Amino acid sequence: MIGYVTLGTNDLPRAAKFYDAIAAEMGVGRMMDFETFIAWGAWDGGAGIAATKPFDGKEATVGNGTMVAIEAKDKDQVHRLYDIALAHGGTDEGAPGPRGEPDENGKVFYASYFRDPDGNKLNAFLMADA
Repeated sequence: MIGYVTLGTNDLPRAAKFYDAIAAEMGVGRMMDFETFIAWGAWDGGAGIAATKPFDGKEATVGNGTMVAIEAKDKDQVHRLYDIALAHGGTDEGAPGPRGEPDENGKVFYASYFRDPDGNKLNAFLMADA
């Protein structure tokens, strides 16, 4: 249902470096690249992420309560995405690890939380064996 999520940026080149690194870990690249807008993902794949300078020309701001979740393939990738984010100007919002108790199938929500250089909140997650 969701094709892509767009996050505002005040510095598109800086955002591009951050999301280029995240996208590379996810095995995708840029699918659209314009002067004020870049989208990462695969045309025939799942939802992508885009960064844009606001159309109205005003400063981009962070949505309170807004977060983009990136589905990882395994726990190691949750850790790598977190490390990549911090190495590319992101900030910590919660180190990788399990959240909550295992469900009836023995699966637990395993996630890390971080912000991009503009302050947009993201997480890397999967439902993992406890």
